[in-house]
Amino acid sequence: MTFTCDATALDVRRMLAELQECLAVETIADDDRGTVDIALAEALNNIVEHAYHPDTPGTITLTLWIGPTRVSCELRDKGVALPGLEPPHAAAPDVTGPRETLPEGGFGWSIIHALTARLCYLRDGAENRLILDFDIASS
Repeated sequence: MTFTCDATALDVRRMLAELQECLAVETIADDDRGTVDIALAEALNNIVEHAYHPDTPGTITLTLWIGPTRVSCELRDKGVALPGLEPPHAAAPDVTGPRETLPEGGFGWSIIHALTARLCYLRDGAENRLILDFDIASS
């Protein structure tokens, strides 16, 4: 199954809602649907916020494969490549300091790493390809 949207927060929200409906029809368990939703929301929002310039948004394509014990999602966009041509490391920001010094962001990639069974990024010509694999309960 393939979903496409403009790289805007509103269109990403709509695409995630369509994806959740599709996963529910496929009888993917609630917990597994939640895991996929959270990780994809983080990845998609990163594309919206960092891959495209605000004045020239592009599109995002999500291709979904569902197997008996795995959900695989491939995100494609023609935005800016990830720095170093790889996803940022999984370390979350330090949250041990006083409340007023705690970071407001920087948790997205650590969440994505924690929720996926496998994560792969490729720069294919002018296109970013991010593949997220999720282990799911067999139905």
